[in-house]
Amino acid sequence: MDSFVSTYVWPAAIMIGQSLLLLVALLVFIAYILLADRKIWAAVQMRRGPNVVGPWGLFQSFADLLKFVFKEPVIPAGANKGVFLLAPLVAVTLALATWAVVPVADGWVVANINVGILYIFAISSLEVYGIIMGGWASNSKYPFLGALRSAAQMVSYEVSIGLVIVTVLLCVGSLNLTDIVYAQKDGLGTMVGLPNSFLDWHWLALFPMFVIFFISALAETNRPPFDLPEAESELVAGFMVEYGSTPYMMFMLGEYAAIVLMCAMTTILFLGGWLPPVDVWFLNWVPGIIWFVLKASMVFFMFAMVKAFVPRYRYDQLMRLGWKVFLPLSLAMVIIVAFVLKIMGWA
Repeated sequence: MDSFVSTYVWPAAIMIGQSLLLLVALLVFIAYILLADRKIWAAVQMRRGPNVVGPWGLFQSFADLLKFVFKEPVIPAGANKGVFLLAPLVAVTLALATWAVVPVADGWVVANINVGILYIFAISSLEVYGIIMGGWASNSKYPFLGALRSAAQMVSYEVSIGLVIVTVLLCVGSLNLTDIVYAQKDGLGTMVGLPNSFLDWHWLALFPMFVIFFISALAETNRPPFDLPEAESELVAGFMVEYGSTPYMMFMLGEYAAIVLMCAMTTILFLGGWLPPVDVWFLNWVPGIIWFVLKASMVFFMFAMVKAFVPRYRYDQLMRLGWKVFLPLSLAMVIIVAFVLKIMGWA
């Protein structure tokens, strides 16, 4: 009995506790990321934004949560009720499940598996099913058309994201996310005799891939200027047009969880994860989780600012950018990176 408890029960309890801690921290972070998104957009327009609920509006997201929870859910008469209610649950569950393998600091990860990249890519690819289910189950042409557009958009930009990740994996030689961060302790900066710093991170060596990944992440998460599935006038509100109250909130929660995941992946793949910007003693004293959160928040600030100064794309421009620009560029970079690594003997 003691061996059973030590082998199965105790590790399972630890993993459940870690998962709950991660989910609570992630949900609180998403609440304030949502507030920051509104505040940044308000500052660009020279207005105050949410500022009434709590000091400086800090409790606005929690007030919105209560509003959504206590509103009456309305289900269209002709909708498939089971699939209609299951769709937002699928979307938010898959978006949160991807965080199981994301290391937020050295050793701070629920499941440090060797195929973490493949796990994230597989789970995030399934998120399109929640959108398709919601659009189809609504039994209306508007959400169905929005769901199809969203599915086409997500699939199109997952291709370029996948090829960008391949270039990083070629440089690292591992699918483990922790190994990807460790690999950025050495890079272009150390090759010319400089101490370990932000010049060693992949953003510099793979700068074209960094740009493609950032833009593809905007399209993958339906952020402006690629928010076509829910923003075009003829689609009303896209696949979510028939949703309200808690199901709508779950869709939005899944969307923001995916946005924060893309910020975290940008941090891990290109910005050194939890590594300090310069390898000096007083910066090394700062906990890695602080550096990780600061970098992810900086990437989200870039996400938020894009909405302020880039006009929305037409759908044909969106597809052309994905298939005729990013796909050939990312494929060419995979070949170039592999060739350079082989010629220089770094493979």
